[in-house]
Amino acid sequence: MNEKDSEQKELELSKKDSDKGLETEGTVGNTTVPETEISETGARNGELSQGSAGRRESSGGKAWMFVAIGLALILVVVLWKPPFGGGSSNEAVATVNGEDITKDEFYTALVAVGGKQTLENIIYEELIKQEADKAGIKVTDADVDKEIAKIEKSLGGSEALATQLASSGMTIDSLKKQMVPQLSLRKILEKDITITDDEVKQFFEENKAQFDVVEQVKVAHILVATQEEAEAVLKQLKEGADFAKLAAEKSIDPGSKDNGGEYDFFPRGTMHEPFEIAAFALKKDELSDIVQTENGFHVIKLLDRKEAYSATFEEKKEEVRDIIVNNKVYEMSEKWMTDLKDKAEIKNTLTDDEKKDDKADTGKEENAAKE
Repeated sequence: MNEKDSEQKELELSKKDSDKGLETEGTVGNTTVPETEISETGARNGELSQGSAGRRESSGGKAWMFVAIGLALILVVVLWKPPFGGGSSNEAVATVNGEDITKDEFYTALVAVGGKQTLENIIYEELIKQEADKAGIKVTDADVDKEIAKIEKSLGGSEALATQLASSGMTIDSLKKQMVPQLSLRKILEKDITITDDEVKQFFEENKAQFDVVEQVKVAHILVATQEEAEAVLKQLKEGADFAKLAAEKSIDPGSKDNGGEYDFFPRGTMHEPFEIAAFALKKDELSDIVQTENGFHVIKLLDRKEAYSATFEEKKEEVRDIIVNNKVYEMSEKWMTDLKDKAEIKNTLTDDEKKDDKADTGKEENAAKE
């Protein structure tokens, strides 16, 4: 399996979509701020990389499925002293050849590799929560479930979402938790957003190609290392062997073998050319001949096909309106968050202590220079 293919496990938003403003990332200072859910358009047009042995390297840019303030830069870190809920800071959390690693050393290391940014994220999260409480805004389980459903739809199902989360060290519960500040911010800001029907219509017309659905196929495959192995697999299949069981036993593609060899729907231009030509030439439930790519030898089965069609404004107008709202929330969020933080009374001991240390060092240098 080609290393470059195995690393492609994330949703990639194409540059043309980003340039048109469909989905982009944003920051407040160095802090990632929430904005939009996954573009269903991007998933429909096949920008979901499945980590497959048949897939060629994508040219997409930044990859991830959503932006959330509570980004888990460090999964477990306590940012308030005394560290780890009391006890001696000299208490060992590990030993190496008889030498102790203390709680204090551990805490200091965690802070050094991301503690300041993590605390900044938590501060922004708390600011949003306080503003939402003032405005009487609540994010319900139903709100979160609705957004999760959108993500699942755009990725091609709950299993695809689970795969994406697992590859990033996350769970569905951590995703839901991170979505709360994102949805809170949207609810706070969208009450000040006005969108006309003409604006929605114009956006659709200018970006219509992004809403059209291209032809896509869904396949299963078995990948083996040699021509001889592939011939034996094809013979067994033609004799009635179960494809999914044989994939689990024989395939060397770790990204699909435990799922019956299946790939989700993909459009042309996604897989290695020989694989793609064979897949699109098949009829439903038909087996391919042996297909060779740089990853090995494949036997492919067509599971389903989606024909191309041109989207209409009426069927897409609510989706378009939602995209415009998300974009406007993003445009407003940086200034809103900055103003909110400037007005707030915030004590951040990590950065405050750092400023004191810098000031003390500057004073020492000035005194040394005078001497």
